[in-house]
Amino acid sequence: MGYVHILRGFASPHEGHSRTVRIYTPDTYDASPDRSFPVLYMQDGQNVFAHPESALFDTWCANLTLERLVAEHQVEPWLIVAVDSTHDRLSEYSPWDEPRSNVAARAEPYVRFMVETLKPYIERTYRVRKGPEWTAVMGASLGGLISLHLGQRHPALFGRIGGLSPSVMWSWNRMFSEWSAHSRRWTRIYLDAGTTETVDPVGYVMRYGEATRDFHRHLQSLGYADHELRLVLEPGGEHHERDWQRRLPEAMRWLLA
Repeated sequence: MGYVHILRGFASPHEGHSRTVRIYTPDTYDASPDRSFPVLYMQDGQNVFAHPESALFDTWCANLTLERLVAEHQVEPWLIVAVDSTHDRLSEYSPWDEPRSNVAARAEPYVRFMVETLKPYIERTYRVRKGPEWTAVMGASLGGLISLHLGQRHPALFGRIGGLSPSVMWSWNRMFSEWSAHSRRWTRIYLDAGTTETVDPVGYVMRYGEATRDFHRHLQSLGYADHELRLVLEPGGEHHERDWQRRLPEAMRWLLA
């Protein structure tokens, strides 16, 4: 079994506060001291792991899923670095203002934290592989949007991008116009949603199945090929951690292979 280290009070100087960071190391990390490992960064860290100090209700159980896939020889062991969100989650995951919901964008300081503070710390502290093909980022809902934004803005750093029910309709579909060209770098992008998944948490109906399908087509139109792009639309899928937990094995199997 791997181990989840919890770092509380991890300074985020660009945001002006601290965060909780949860770091999963596989059992082979200690057993193989000469080996380096790829890294998956995940949003909403309190919902990521099966662990006594995770969220009280449903979590993704990412550590258990990864260990099962490793045992089945479907993926190799990865480190998982999960960053807790805060009470200001909507803004910190918003690259652009969302006027329909009165949400002000505050993602830029968070992006700088990920790129300039957290990622360098992980690479100084742990035996990890560098380069986009060995570095993944993943999240759900607005966590999926900010993960796509990180990959689009920093393709030299994050080559594997996972968006589960990503909020690509945010700010009047702004992600479509921002992602205007193929990165021309090593890339693998996983997208999923429930086929008819909808939610109305902030004043307008967000149609996740429809928007995710359209964004997949948009990336295809930019030249992303089938080996770089994967879309899963699940009949009956809803906007909930239990649904993302259920689809996570497929997401990891394709994205991290």
